[in-house]
Amino acid sequence: MNVEDFDFDLPEELIAQTPLLDRTASRLLVLDRNREDMKDRTFMNVLDEIQAGDCLVLNDSRVLPARLYGTKHETGAHIEVLLLKQEEGHVWETLVKPAKRVKEGTVIMFGNGQLRATCVGEADHGGRMLEMKFEGIFHEVLEELGEMPLPPYIKETLPDQERYQTVYSKHSGSAAAPTAGLHFTNELLEEVKAKGVHVAFVTLHVGLGTFRPVSVGTIEEHKMHAEFYQMSEQTAQLLNSVHEQGGRIIAVGTTSARTLETIMSEHSAFKECSGWTSIFIYPGYEFKGIDGLLTNFHLPKSTLMMLVSAFGGKDFMMRAYAHAIRERYRFFSFGDAMLII
Repeated sequence: MNVEDFDFDLPEELIAQTPLLDRTASRLLVLDRNREDMKDRTFMNVLDEIQAGDCLVLNDSRVLPARLYGTKHETGAHIEVLLLKQEEGHVWETLVKPAKRVKEGTVIMFGNGQLRATCVGEADHGGRMLEMKFEGIFHEVLEELGEMPLPPYIKETLPDQERYQTVYSKHSGSAAAPTAGLHFTNELLEEVKAKGVHVAFVTLHVGLGTFRPVSVGTIEEHKMHAEFYQMSEQTAQLLNSVHEQGGRIIAVGTTSARTLETIMSEHSAFKECSGWTSIFIYPGYEFKGIDGLLTNFHLPKSTLMMLVSAFGGKDFMMRAYAHAIRERYRFFSFGDAMLII
Protein backbone atom coordinates (compact mmCIF):
# COMPACT_ATOMS: atom_id res chain seq x y z
CA MET A 1 0.00 0.00 0.00
CA ASN A 2 1.46 3.37 -1.03
CA VAL A 3 2.08 6.15 1.46
CA GLU A 4 0.85 8.65 -1.14
CA ASP A 5 -2.63 7.09 -0.85
CA PHE A 6 -2.96 8.86 2.51
CA ASP A 7 -2.08 12.33 1.28
CA PHE A 8 -4.42 15.32 1.14
CA ASP A 9 -4.09 19.09 0.70
CA LEU A 10 -4.57 21.05 3.90
CA PRO A 11 -4.74 24.87 3.89
CA GLU A 12 -2.18 26.13 6.38
CA GLU A 13 -4.71 28.44 8.04
CA LEU A 14 -6.66 25.38 9.27
CA ILE A 15 -3.75 24.27 11.48
CA ALA A 16 -4.85 25.37 14.97
CA GLN A 17 -2.11 27.44 16.60
CA THR A 18 -3.67 27.99 20.02
CA PRO A 19 -6.16 26.07 22.18
CA LEU A 20 -9.69 27.43 22.61
CA LEU A 21 -10.45 29.18 25.91
CA ASP A 22 -13.00 26.47 26.71
CA ARG A 23 -11.65 22.95 26.15
CA THR A 24 -15.14 21.66 25.29
CA ALA A 25 -15.91 24.40 22.74
CA SER A 26 -14.28 22.55 19.84
CA ARG A 27 -16.29 21.01 17.04
CA LEU A 28 -16.96 17.29 16.69
CA LEU A 29 -17.43 15.42 13.43
CA VAL A 30 -19.42 12.27 14.21
CA LEU A 31 -18.83 9.44 11.75
CA ASP A 32 -20.90 6.26 11.46
CA ARG A 33 -18.51 3.88 9.73
CA ASN A 34 -21.20 1.32 8.86
CA ARG A 35 -23.66 3.76 7.27
CA GLU A 36 -20.84 6.10 6.17
CA ASP A 37 -22.84 8.95 7.63
CA MET A 38 -21.41 12.28 8.89
CA LYS A 39 -22.80 14.76 11.43
CA ASP A 40 -21.35 18.17 12.31
CA ARG A 41 -21.68 18.66 16.06
CA THR A 42 -19.88 20.34 18.96
CA PHE A 43 -17.72 18.45 21.42
CA MET A 44 -20.33 18.59 24.21
CA ASN A 45 -22.56 16.51 21.91
CA VAL A 46 -20.28 13.56 22.64
CA LEU A 47 -22.72 12.93 25.49
CA ASP A 48 -25.44 12.24 22.90
CA GLU A 49 -23.31 9.67 21.08
CA ILE A 50 -22.26 7.47 24.01
CA GLN A 51 -24.57 5.23 26.00
CA ALA A 52 -24.81 3.80 29.51
CA GLY A 53 -22.63 0.71 29.63
CA ASP A 54 -20.06 2.08 27.19
CA CYS A 55 -16.53 2.81 28.38
CA LEU A 56 -14.24 5.69 27.45
CA VAL A 57 -10.56 4.74 27.70
CA LEU A 58 -8.22 7.66 28.36
CA ASN A 59 -4.42 7.85 28.24
CA ASP A 60 -3.24 9.45 31.51
CA SER A 61 0.36 10.04 30.39
CA ARG A 62 1.75 13.47 31.19
CA VAL A 63 4.03 15.44 28.87
CA LEU A 64 7.54 16.07 30.13
CA PRO A 65 8.91 19.62 29.79
CA ALA A 66 11.41 17.87 27.56
CA ARG A 67 12.88 20.72 25.50
CA LEU A 68 16.10 22.04 27.05
CA TYR A 69 18.38 24.90 26.01
CA GLY A 70 22.01 24.65 27.05
CA THR A 71 25.57 25.49 26.11
CA LYS A 72 28.61 23.40 25.30
CA HIS A 73 30.90 23.38 28.31
CA GLU A 74 34.00 23.72 26.13
CA THR A 75 32.93 26.55 23.80
CA GLY A 76 29.70 28.11 25.07
CA ALA A 77 27.92 27.25 21.80
CA HIS A 78 24.13 27.07 22.14
CA ILE A 79 22.62 23.56 21.98
CA GLU A 80 18.93 22.57 21.94
CA VAL A 81 18.02 19.16 23.36
CA LEU A 82 14.74 17.26 23.13
CA LEU A 83 14.39 14.28 25.47
CA LEU A 84 12.76 11.29 23.77
CA LYS A 85 13.14 8.17 25.90
CA GLN A 86 14.89 7.22 29.12
CA GLU A 87 17.21 4.27 28.80
CA GLU A 88 19.14 2.53 31.59
CA GLY A 89 19.97 4.75 34.54
CA HIS A 90 19.97 8.43 33.64
CA VAL A 91 20.86 7.95 29.98
CA TRP A 92 18.33 9.46 27.57
CA GLU A 93 17.78 9.11 23.85
CA THR A 94 17.57 12.68 22.56
CA LEU A 95 17.43 14.86 19.50
CA VAL A 96 19.96 17.70 19.54
CA LYS A 97 20.42 20.80 17.37
CA PRO A 98 22.90 21.34 15.87
CA ALA A 99 23.77 17.64 16.05
CA LYS A 100 27.12 18.08 14.30
CA ARG A 101 28.42 19.99 17.31
CA VAL A 102 27.66 17.18 19.75
CA LYS A 103 30.07 14.28 19.53
CA GLU A 104 30.85 11.53 22.03
CA GLY A 105 32.35 13.14 25.12
CA THR A 106 30.71 16.53 24.57
CA VAL A 107 29.42 18.09 27.80
CA ILE A 108 26.31 20.35 27.74
CA MET A 109 25.40 22.60 30.68
CA PHE A 110 21.84 23.71 31.49
CA GLY A 111 20.68 26.49 33.80
CA ASN A 112 23.28 27.50 36.33
CA GLY A 113 24.82 24.06 36.25
CA GLN A 114 21.84 22.29 37.88
CA LEU A 115 21.91 19.84 34.99
CA ARG A 116 24.92 18.53 33.06
CA ALA A 117 24.69 16.14 30.09
CA THR A 118 27.51 14.11 28.56
CA CYS A 119 27.15 12.56 25.11
CA VAL A 120 27.86 8.84 25.43
CA GLY A 121 26.98 7.77 21.90
CA GLU A 122 24.78 8.19 18.83
CA ALA A 123 21.18 7.05 18.48
CA ASP A 124 19.04 6.20 15.47
CA HIS A 125 18.02 8.93 13.01
CA GLY A 126 20.87 11.23 14.04
CA GLY A 127 19.95 11.40 17.71
CA ARG A 128 22.34 11.40 20.65
CA MET A 129 22.51 9.40 23.86
CA LEU A 130 23.04 11.79 26.77
CA GLU A 131 23.91 10.82 30.35
CA MET A 132 22.39 13.28 32.84
CA LYS A 133 24.05 14.41 36.06
CA PHE A 134 22.09 16.47 38.59
CA GLU A 135 21.25 16.84 42.26
CA GLY A 136 17.82 16.04 43.65
CA ILE A 137 14.89 14.67 41.64
CA PHE A 138 15.26 14.68 37.86
CA HIS A 139 11.62 15.58 37.10
CA GLU A 140 11.83 18.57 39.46
CA VAL A 141 14.98 19.74 37.68
CA LEU A 142 13.14 19.38 34.36
CA GLU A 143 10.16 21.37 35.64
CA GLU A 144 12.54 24.22 36.45
CA LEU A 145 14.69 24.16 33.30
CA GLY A 146 12.60 22.55 30.56
CA GLU A 147 9.94 23.81 28.18
CA MET A 148 6.91 22.04 26.72
CA PRO A 149 7.88 20.41 23.38
CA LEU A 150 5.10 21.76 21.17
CA PRO A 151 4.91 20.21 17.68
CA PRO A 152 6.83 22.06 14.92
CA TYR A 153 3.65 23.09 13.10
CA ILE A 154 2.64 25.24 16.10
CA LYS A 155 4.37 28.60 15.73
CA GLU A 156 2.61 30.45 18.57
CA THR A 157 3.86 30.43 22.15
CA LEU A 158 1.72 28.78 24.82
CA PRO A 159 1.46 31.00 27.93
CA ASP A 160 -0.31 28.33 30.00
CA GLN A 161 1.73 25.12 29.70
CA GLU A 162 -1.11 23.09 31.27
CA ARG A 163 -3.17 23.57 28.11
CA TYR A 164 -0.89 21.02 26.46
CA GLN A 165 -1.77 18.54 29.23
CA THR A 166 -5.01 16.65 29.69
CA VAL A 167 -6.87 17.47 32.91
CA TYR A 168 -6.39 13.86 34.02
CA SER A 169 -2.66 13.57 33.16
CA LYS A 170 -0.86 11.66 35.90
CA HIS A 171 2.27 9.72 34.87
CA SER A 172 5.08 11.82 33.36
CA GLY A 173 6.89 10.38 30.37
CA SER A 174 5.51 11.63 27.06
CA ALA A 175 7.31 13.72 24.44
CA ALA A 176 3.93 14.86 23.06
CA ALA A 177 0.40 15.12 24.43
CA PRO A 178 -2.30 12.51 23.75
CA THR A 179 -4.25 15.35 22.16
CA ALA A 180 -7.69 13.76 21.77
CA GLY A 181 -8.04 14.07 25.54
CA LEU A 182 -7.40 17.82 25.54
CA HIS A 183 -11.11 18.42 24.84
CA PHE A 184 -12.26 17.03 28.19
CA THR A 185 -12.81 18.99 31.39
CA ASN A 186 -13.35 17.42 34.79
CA GLU A 187 -16.94 18.65 34.65
CA LEU A 188 -17.59 16.91 31.32
CA LEU A 189 -16.07 13.68 32.64
CA GLU A 190 -18.46 13.85 35.60
CA GLU A 191 -21.37 14.23 33.16
CA VAL A 192 -20.09 11.21 31.24
CA LYS A 193 -20.08 9.13 34.45
CA ALA A 194 -23.52 10.45 35.46
CA LYS A 195 -24.90 9.04 32.21
CA GLY A 196 -23.72 5.57 33.22
CA VAL A 197 -20.68 5.56 30.94
CA HIS A 198 -17.54 4.04 32.46
CA VAL A 199 -14.23 5.90 32.39
CA ALA A 200 -10.99 3.89 32.44
CA PHE A 201 -7.34 4.85 32.20
CA VAL A 202 -4.32 3.33 30.50
CA THR A 203 -0.84 4.79 30.15
CA LEU A 204 1.16 5.06 26.95
CA HIS A 205 4.12 7.42 26.93
CA VAL A 206 3.98 9.09 23.54
CA GLY A 207 7.27 9.16 21.65
CA LEU A 208 8.03 11.35 18.67
CA GLY A 209 8.28 8.21 16.54
CA THR A 210 4.49 8.23 16.40
CA PHE A 211 4.59 11.54 14.56
CA ARG A 212 7.68 11.09 12.41
CA PRO A 213 6.92 11.24 8.69
CA VAL A 214 6.83 7.93 6.88
CA SER A 215 9.95 8.08 4.73
CA VAL A 216 9.46 4.84 2.78
CA GLY A 217 7.39 4.41 -0.37
CA THR A 218 5.10 1.64 0.87
CA ILE A 219 3.68 1.56 4.38
CA GLU A 220 4.58 -2.10 4.92
CA GLU A 221 8.26 -1.04 5.00
CA HIS A 222 7.76 1.47 7.83
CA LYS A 223 8.95 0.56 11.33
CA MET A 224 7.38 2.19 14.39
CA HIS A 225 9.46 3.26 17.40
CA ALA A 226 8.60 1.41 20.60
CA GLU A 227 6.59 3.20 23.30
CA PHE A 228 6.01 2.14 26.91
CA TYR A 229 2.46 1.18 27.94
CA GLN A 230 0.78 0.01 31.12
CA MET A 231 -2.66 -1.27 32.12
CA SER A 232 -3.79 -1.78 35.71
CA GLU A 233 -5.77 -4.76 36.97
CA GLN A 234 -8.70 -2.45 37.75
CA THR A 235 -8.85 -1.20 34.16
CA ALA A 236 -8.46 -4.71 32.75
CA GLN A 237 -11.34 -6.06 34.85
CA LEU A 238 -13.58 -3.15 33.90
CA LEU A 239 -12.89 -3.49 30.18
CA ASN A 240 -13.44 -7.26 30.19
CA SER A 241 -16.74 -6.69 32.03
CA VAL A 242 -17.88 -4.01 29.55
CA HIS A 243 -16.95 -6.31 26.69
CA GLU A 244 -18.88 -9.25 28.16
CA GLN A 245 -21.98 -7.13 28.81
CA GLY A 246 -22.11 -5.80 25.27
CA GLY A 247 -20.95 -2.25 25.98
CA ARG A 248 -18.75 -0.40 23.55
CA ILE A 249 -15.11 0.33 24.30
CA ILE A 250 -14.30 3.76 22.89
CA ALA A 251 -10.63 4.71 22.77
CA VAL A 252 -9.91 8.39 23.37
CA GLY A 253 -6.98 8.95 21.05
CA THR A 254 -4.81 6.76 18.86
CA THR A 255 -2.46 6.13 21.80
CA SER A 256 -5.25 4.53 23.84
CA ALA A 257 -6.31 2.56 20.76
CA ARG A 258 -2.78 1.26 20.18
CA THR A 259 -2.48 0.25 23.84
CA LEU A 260 -5.76 -1.68 23.80
CA GLU A 261 -5.00 -3.36 20.48
CA THR A 262 -1.51 -4.34 21.66
CA ILE A 263 -2.85 -6.03 24.77
CA MET A 264 -5.70 -7.82 22.98
CA SER A 265 -3.34 -8.99 20.22
CA GLU A 266 -0.93 -10.47 22.76
CA HIS A 267 -3.34 -11.86 25.36
CA SER A 268 -6.78 -12.18 23.64
CA ALA A 269 -8.24 -10.39 26.68
CA PHE A 270 -7.50 -7.30 28.73
CA LYS A 271 -5.10 -7.96 31.59
CA GLU A 272 -2.80 -6.15 33.96
CA CYS A 273 0.47 -5.75 32.09
CA SER A 274 3.14 -3.35 30.91
CA GLY A 275 5.76 -3.35 28.20
CA TRP A 276 6.86 -1.75 24.95
CA THR A 277 4.72 -1.62 21.85
CA SER A 278 5.67 -0.87 18.28
CA ILE A 279 2.28 -1.89 16.84
CA PHE A 280 1.62 -0.30 13.45
CA ILE A 281 -2.05 -0.25 12.47
CA TYR A 282 -2.99 0.41 8.85
CA PRO A 283 -5.81 -0.72 6.51
CA GLY A 284 -6.23 -4.47 6.57
CA TYR A 285 -5.72 -4.67 10.32
CA GLU A 286 -8.50 -6.49 12.21
CA PHE A 287 -9.44 -4.60 15.39
CA LYS A 288 -9.85 -6.70 18.53
CA GLY A 289 -10.06 -4.21 21.38
CA ILE A 290 -12.07 -1.13 20.42
CA ASP A 291 -15.56 -0.37 19.13
CA GLY A 292 -15.14 3.38 18.73
CA LEU A 293 -12.42 5.98 18.39
CA LEU A 294 -12.40 9.62 19.45
CA THR A 295 -9.48 11.42 17.85
CA ASN A 296 -8.24 14.69 16.39
CA PHE A 297 -7.51 15.36 12.71
CA HIS A 298 -4.08 14.10 11.72
CA LEU A 299 -1.23 15.00 9.37
CA PRO A 300 -1.27 13.79 5.76
CA LYS A 301 0.68 10.57 5.15
CA SER A 302 1.14 10.00 8.91
CA THR A 303 0.87 6.67 10.72
CA LEU A 304 -2.06 8.18 12.64
CA MET A 305 -3.92 8.86 9.40
CA MET A 306 -3.31 5.23 8.49
CA LEU A 307 -4.68 4.05 11.83
CA VAL A 308 -7.96 5.98 11.52
CA SER A 309 -8.26 4.77 7.92
CA ALA A 310 -7.91 1.20 9.17
CA PHE A 311 -10.71 1.74 11.69
CA GLY A 312 -13.12 3.87 9.71
CA GLY A 313 -12.35 2.69 6.19
CA LYS A 314 -9.86 4.52 3.97
CA ASP A 315 -12.27 5.89 1.38
CA PHE A 316 -14.74 7.07 4.03
CA MET A 317 -11.95 8.73 6.03
CA MET A 318 -10.67 10.58 2.98
CA ARG A 319 -14.20 11.85 2.30
CA ALA A 320 -14.56 12.83 5.96
CA TYR A 321 -11.30 14.79 5.85
CA ALA A 322 -12.38 16.52 2.64
CA HIS A 323 -15.64 17.45 4.38
CA ALA A 324 -13.74 18.76 7.43
CA ILE A 325 -11.56 20.95 5.20
CA ARG A 326 -14.59 22.34 3.34
CA GLU A 327 -16.33 23.08 6.65
CA ARG A 328 -13.20 24.76 8.06
CA TYR A 329 -12.57 22.41 10.96
CA ARG A 330 -9.40 23.14 12.94
CA PHE A 331 -6.64 20.53 12.52
CA PHE A 332 -3.94 18.82 14.59
CA SER A 333 -3.04 19.11 18.30
CA PHE A 334 -5.18 22.11 19.31
CA GLY A 335 -7.83 21.44 16.67
CA ASP A 336 -11.27 19.86 16.55
CA ALA A 337 -12.18 16.19 17.00
CA MET A 338 -13.91 13.33 15.25
CA LEU A 339 -15.79 10.42 16.78
CA ILE A 340 -15.80 7.25 14.69
CA ILE A 341 -18.36 4.67 15.83
